Amino acid sequence: MKKIGLIIIIIGFVLTIFAAFTFFTKEKVVDIGNVEITRNKPHHLNWSPLIGIAVMGIGGVLLWMPSKK
Repeated sequence: MKKIGLIIIIIGFVLTIFAAFTFFTKEKVVDIGNVEITRNKPHHLNWSPLIGIAVMGIGGVLLWMPSKK
């Protein structure tokens, strides 16, 4: 459980630092015979840094839970 807790804490830290993600898709603008014009359309994903803090808290709980033997 300690390894999983540490991995979840790292994921939460990354979510806190990077609170937005942008990716691009190609979109056809004009398609006339052999001529094709496309453009890159941006898409933004935003989330609150509080989500990352909550994920780090869950990872901390898993990290300090007593291990079962």
